[in-house]
Amino acid sequence: MTIELVAVFGYLIALLAIGAFAARRMKDVRDYYVGGKKLGYWVVAFSSRATGESAWLLLGLTGMGAAIGLQAFWVVLGEVLGVAGAWLLMARRFKKLTDRYDSVTVPDYLASRFRDRRHLLRLVSAGALVVFVTVYVSAQIDATGTAFESFLGWNYYVGAVVGLAVVMVYIVTGGFVAVAWSDAFQGTLMFLGLVTLPIVGAFAAGGPSVVAVGLEAQDPALLTMTLGDDVESFFGVLSLLLIGIGFLGSPQVFVRFISLRSPREIRRGAAVAVSWTLLALSGAVLTGMVGRHLLVDGGQAVDAALGSGGQEVVPELVGLLMPGLLAGVFIAVVLSAIMSTIDSLLVVASSALVRDWHQKVRRPETPDHALVSLSRRVTFALALAALAVALTVAATTPDRTIFWFVIFGWSGISATFCPTMILSVFWPGMTARGALASMLVGFSSVPLFKFVAPELPAVGPALAELSELPPAFAAATLVGIGVSVLDPSRAAHRAAAAADLDAAAR
Repeated sequence: MTIELVAVFGYLIALLAIGAFAARRMKDVRDYYVGGKKLGYWVVAFSSRATGESAWLLLGLTGMGAAIGLQAFWVVLGEVLGVAGAWLLMARRFKKLTDRYDSVTVPDYLASRFRDRRHLLRLVSAGALVVFVTVYVSAQIDATGTAFESFLGWNYYVGAVVGLAVVMVYIVTGGFVAVAWSDAFQGTLMFLGLVTLPIVGAFAAGGPSVVAVGLEAQDPALLTMTLGDDVESFFGVLSLLLIGIGFLGSPQVFVRFISLRSPREIRRGAAVAVSWTLLALSGAVLTGMVGRHLLVDGGQAVDAALGSGGQEVVPELVGLLMPGLLAGVFIAVVLSAIMSTIDSLLVVASSALVRDWHQKVRRPETPDHALVSLSRRVTFALALAALAVALTVAATTPDRTIFWFVIFGWSGISATFCPTMILSVFWPGMTARGALASMLVGFSSVPLFKFVAPELPAVGPALAELSELPPAFAAATLVGIGVSVLDPSRAAHRAAAAADLDAAAR
């Protein structure tokens, strides 16, 4: 067994140990889905950041740094703004409201906030999460197979199955507590790896100035963040900048706020989360740039040297710079980015089916303690569905990139939930009909702007550069506001909503 495998297996055993330890705290469905609402700010902050980033950070954003240089920092700026907005503007209000309603899931919160007795918001939420989480998780499984193949030379399909199997063991045994603790552990690995690798690479190259000179010789555009002078260039940069709006209400992130033991934890958690985002994402971009200098010769195409979208830059750079044990640690860093998202998404989707559909809609008499076994089975079934999607895409789309594969799932969840979540914590005039319309439009707009809009004459290329999230987000927001304003029941619900929001604002 090579020294790299020793490090990787040590990491996987640590995850299994966390799951076994967390299983001792598993008593009912609240423990399985929100850790009994007893987690501290440090665990929640690291867990939320590890969950929010996924494989695209270690493989996709590093690849963007290699492909487009400093312009990838528009993603960093967008994410810092999104994370800061979620923690500093929304988290405290949301946490107080979920405590007021005794919510366990985000659909729980939406049903209570909008007094939705027909359970339509729960059903739409559950459907959207199952669809887009399956896509999102399948992207992470695909990245798992790619990581094992790139770093260790394993068969892609074996790597994908092994990685998913480990995640399933600790999720099924330990639930949300295992997810949160393992994500905090993995978030720490990701942070240390991304901060360290560009520093090591820069000094191996002879210093930051040598890297800058080398990149300028390859392409001066790599060292500028300025826009092109056409509409498509502007929309392309705007798309990168607006990636962060997905943090303003996505269930896999906001369920962490539900799990906090107190709203007083939020300010300290915000400092940790924003600092992590700024340093880790900057490290990812710089890793890509340093890797391009070291690994790409002159006029050689980035895709030819570093894979589609430059996403092989981390495996190649680690192989060049790191001795055996450290190389194994960096393999664990990449796997951390992947697995920390798989586990969180599966728990969120499972909660939507078990808590929000089975218990609240289909069989409301079912007690919480009776749902843990069902939750485990549903989590396992969703994982198998995502595995099937991942393997199908791998077999049929050899030129796929992780970044854009992930973005479709991320955009679907974000456009469905974020506009409604933002309006729900700030605007008492938002109604159940407005929330439902917003979620349906967000859900349907993502495939529309992904597959149809780019084919339109004249505006198609610009919309393709903008990507699907910004226009879908805007459409969902406008529809939610418009339907709420025109809703004849708005006045009847406004007083109760205003009282809830006033209490949350104190």
